[in-house]
Amino acid sequence: MPEEDLVDIKFRLYDGSDIGPFRYSSASTVDMLKQRIISDWPKGKTVTPKAVNEVKLISSGKILDNNKTVGQSRTPFGEVAAGIIIMHVVVQPSLVKMKTEKKINDSPRKLVCSCSIL
Repeated sequence: MPEEDLVDIKFRLYDGSDIGPFRYSSASTVDMLKQRIISDWPKGKTVTPKAVNEVKLISSGKILDNNKTVGQSRTPFGEVAAGIIIMHVVVQPSLVKMKTEKKINDSPRKLVCSCSIL
């Protein structure tokens, strides 16, 4: 594998901590990056992804598609001087999990209506 075909990527988490940097081929898919993030996720974080579809990667302000490669997702201004690309990681729990948690945590609500006439 040629040296210029490799890319260093660091993943920035929601609390400012980082995973990496790791070296990837330009042909690696975003899905492969997400799998690596889940396997290397630091222990003890309050938010932990359970599946690849709960992780969103953002590079240069764009959410990356799972089927795109690292080479297709690169933008020249998204790199720092050391040649390391920083991608931001957003964890978004699946809707099924959120719905079940909401049903458990829902307390009966009173309907309140108020009017103001000026």
